[in-house]
Amino acid sequence: MANPLYIAVDLGAGSSRVFLAGFEHALLLQEVRRFRYSPARSAGHLRWDFPAIFAEIKQGLRDAAARARELGRDIRSVGVDSWGVDYGLIDAEGNLVELPVCYRDERTEGAMERVFARVSREEIFERTGIQFMSFNTLFQLEAHMREGLDANTLLLIPDLINFCLTGERVAEYTNATTTQMVNARTGKWDYDLLNRLSLPVSVLPEIIPAGTDVGPIRAELGIDAHVVAPATHDTGSAIAGAPIPDGWAYISSGTWSLVGVERNEVLINEEVARHNFTNEGGAFGTIRFLKNVMGLWLLESCRKEWAVNHDALLADVAAIEHYPGLIFPDDKRFFNPPSMLAAIATQLTETGQEMPQDPAAIAKVILDSLAFRYTSVLRKIEELTSREISGVQIIGGGSQNCYLNQATANATGLPVVAGPVEATVIGNVIVQAIADGRFASLTEARQYVAQNVRSQRFTPQASIAGDEGKRRYETIEAHYLS
Repeated sequence: MANPLYIAVDLGAGSSRVFLAGFEHALLLQEVRRFRYSPARSAGHLRWDFPAIFAEIKQGLRDAAARARELGRDIRSVGVDSWGVDYGLIDAEGNLVELPVCYRDERTEGAMERVFARVSREEIFERTGIQFMSFNTLFQLEAHMREGLDANTLLLIPDLINFCLTGERVAEYTNATTTQMVNARTGKWDYDLLNRLSLPVSVLPEIIPAGTDVGPIRAELGIDAHVVAPATHDTGSAIAGAPIPDGWAYISSGTWSLVGVERNEVLINEEVARHNFTNEGGAFGTIRFLKNVMGLWLLESCRKEWAVNHDALLADVAAIEHYPGLIFPDDKRFFNPPSMLAAIATQLTETGQEMPQDPAAIAKVILDSLAFRYTSVLRKIEELTSREISGVQIIGGGSQNCYLNQATANATGLPVVAGPVEATVIGNVIVQAIADGRFASLTEARQYVAQNVRSQRFTPQASIAGDEGKRRYETIEAHYLS
């Protein structure tokens, strides 16, 4: 009998893909459906049209099942991953109470301050080990309670999809940790913290580990397979699917850049808290010790204003030899501005620089600044963990940006390996395959990936201009972090 196939549903905060995967002498990875969506204003908030998203997912599953039949193969399981923190509410009958609110909505303004007035920032970090970001589920839920919340169960986006597929109400661990509501040491909801904040613990479902069989897919969908929870946080799946060498750091590069290292235990102390690093749960007992950097959201937001071709733009960037300007990428004004170009111009003016007029020059400002920011974060990780970093593996869609990869190697002085591009999908399906017994461990699965997925290597290139650019950037960063 032919080896079974697995389906990965990978949702990003704007587009999604459905893949069919199998493990032979070579990795089978076929994209069968891709669709896009954007949050839109509804009932006073920026919201996701979840019914439309789920309708696309169902069609993607049907497309995958049809392709499997063409190959004469059975589908063993389906796994869903997505971005973190956002959630949907369902009632006792299983109906969606309202469209989920997008994390870029402004409803959490002031929520952090209200929470800290009841439980200190220091204690919350000591309990959860999670970095403070205004859109964390903890603060979304506080804001939601002020408007009124009437629901039976709160489900993060991939858990909500799993519920629609199986009828089971559970929360997968890796994504649950991003809520800042899970105790970092027990891996369970921190009921004491939530009760002190008067947040509704009754709506929180049981937390399950990655690799758990959630249940069979409902018969009406016509797919004879089970849902297995991968690392349902997309970065959790991406790191699971990346064969990162010992002693290396990773950058999961996309809309956000997640810069970190994999550990076997949490790292929680005053210095970690002061620099706002996070301890997110990973698959099979691992911890993602990392920091969020604003990422390619900056460039993509500018590209929407320019309406220029991505590849042509990067070719023009590579032809520019000087540094036309530098910014601090993690300025809060870049989170969701009406105009990213205007926001960048404002910061450049504040630091005595002129806004370039050429799109390629502005793109170079963004990419060079990201490379220098990555360097700063990686050096801080070395300080906090007391471990030297030997190299950097860049994974995800952003690993295709060769200019940024080389700029990162140059800025860090470290070798950079780019790939796998589809690390999230690969991580999603290898967790399913481990649950199925195809691999004995995460280590074995990663060895398979290393042998079957191509990557590209970038060697550091030192230059006087690069050294000067790094000094200029450090001055700018110090100004915004002071």
